[in-house]
Amino acid sequence: MVDWPDVEELKQILDITGDEWDGEEASGGSTSRLTRLLEAAIARVKLDVGDWDEGSDAPDEALSQAALRMAELMALRPEAAAGTQGDPTYFRLLFGHRRSFGIA
Repeated sequence: MVDWPDVEELKQILDITGDEWDGEEASGGSTSRLTRLLEAAIARVKLDVGDWDEGSDAPDEALSQAALRMAELMALRPEAAAGTQGDPTYFRLLFGHRRSFGIA
């Protein structure tokens, strides 16, 4: 079973070394910027899939990678993450996973 990406994977993508960005959530402190960024990216993937059920749905390899890609875009190129056209790689990873589509 595949899990959502973790902060260590995101740090590799963003080429961040050290642990000063990890936050103190293990000791009851606040979450880090990277943790919040990753959680926002995962939420965006779930929203883009549509009709996500926390109880029965789980990510596969493509959705996990899509969350990592979205986190990278949010960190480095927020204009690409915010646009409706977005990033072609992100949308290729979502291909076949969408359950709802916007109707204009």
